[in-house]
Amino acid sequence: MTTITDHDAYIAAAAEPFRPELQRLRSILARTLPDAEEMVAYNMPGFSIGGTVVASYAAFSKQCGLYLLPGALSAHADDIAAAGLKATKTGMTFSPRTPIPDELVERLARASRQEAEA
Repeated sequence: MTTITDHDAYIAAAAEPFRPELQRLRSILARTLPDAEEMVAYNMPGFSIGGTVVASYAAFSKQCGLYLLPGALSAHADDIAAAGLKATKTGMTFSPRTPIPDELVERLARASRQEAEA
């Protein structure tokens, strides 16, 4: 298995159908978390603030995932359900056909940052 060292390499190595969605998530997270540092942990790209990973994303064989701190997901559980998506304690998976709305990604990222700073 190849070790991914940066976001560009991760997105380039993903299956073609997932690349636009991964780039969209990266752009939204970078814009919403301007003080965050891009990093890669566990072969998955993410954003950290003060050493805490506040958001990360991934592509799998059939879906993508967005991972945040648990409080962000629980605080927005109703919004996630209203978007027709399901979340676990630390993340949510989705397909490019049913992406997470931009505004929800932004709210989740802000909530995750607030949890990390608390």
